[in-house]
Amino acid sequence: MSEKGTQISEFGKYGLISHLTSDFKPVNKSTVKGTGDDAAIIENGKKMTLVSTDLLLEGIHFNLIYTPMKHLGYKTVIRAISDIYAMNGTPEQLLVSLGISSRFSVEQIEEFYEGISLACIKYKTDLAGGDTTSSVTGLTISVTAVGSAEKGNIIRRDTARPNDLICVTGDFGASFMGLQLLERERRLYEKDKNIQPDLSGYDYVAGRQLKPEFPAAVLQELAGAGIKPTAMIDVTEGLASDLIQICRSSGTGCRIFYSRIPVDYETGKAAEEFNIDPITPALNGGEDYELLFSVALEDAERIKQLKSVKVIGHMTAPGTGYFIAGDDGSEVELTAQGWSGRK
Repeated sequence: MSEKGTQISEFGKYGLISHLTSDFKPVNKSTVKGTGDDAAIIENGKKMTLVSTDLLLEGIHFNLIYTPMKHLGYKTVIRAISDIYAMNGTPEQLLVSLGISSRFSVEQIEEFYEGISLACIKYKTDLAGGDTTSSVTGLTISVTAVGSAEKGNIIRRDTARPNDLICVTGDFGASFMGLQLLERERRLYEKDKNIQPDLSGYDYVAGRQLKPEFPAAVLQELAGAGIKPTAMIDVTEGLASDLIQICRSSGTGCRIFYSRIPVDYETGKAAEEFNIDPITPALNGGEDYELLFSVALEDAERIKQLKSVKVIGHMTAPGTGYFIAGDDGSEVELTAQGWSGRK
């Protein structure tokens, strides 16, 4: 330990939460699951109540130089409800609290709430409350999502099994590459105010960073096909990091395949411009807001019929590690690099 104490980066996000909360034991019978998953699970009669909370800080999670307030409001909702969907639940209410500095006008905050409204309408979620307070450090956003699920339908992170197939929705790395482009244009603009930002040809990756969507319909597709994932998580910290989180929670290893990681053409093009292997942001970029889940091997044929889902690997036995395999048979160990305390 240094003179200043243990560095938070030594734990990472998930490790820090586990470290801080490991001694907290539920004393109420209604608390089915506390920390350690996408949402807390609370007994509520016929259904289970799901509750999740997120904190977004200006300068860490968003930069208002290139993030419209309306988009930020929309993204705030997506960030919150993704945790409820990741438990196979239905988001129903939101609580949004703001710390607002004096440099913000009422009109700017109204724009933020316009974005919240648009997302709430699309995802059929109610804004049910919140709070506001003054701030000396810019804009702070706290958002809590409340949802529900049938008792037998909840899917957790800690129930994957060896030989389960590893599946994902959508594609990966686009949000990260969108952020790199936005940051590059910001730096150019700060050097020369006459330079206008140029994101031509990169609408998709910029949109994935500024105004993401969530693949909620996939949950209905899975149910319609008679497939219940054995474990699930929303990909917000990075594909590698969130996959390792499932493995650690479930006590399994994993093996995914380089050529099966879905990457959009625009993501690849942007990565080439930055001289980056597109698989690097795909594995470690974060903020993809996709679903990562495992399914039983016997569901292999049925899962292949769903065009919105891709199989990228399989779970392995405990103690076998976390690896990504190349087409030539080589293997590289996966590491959780998705969060280090800042964006």
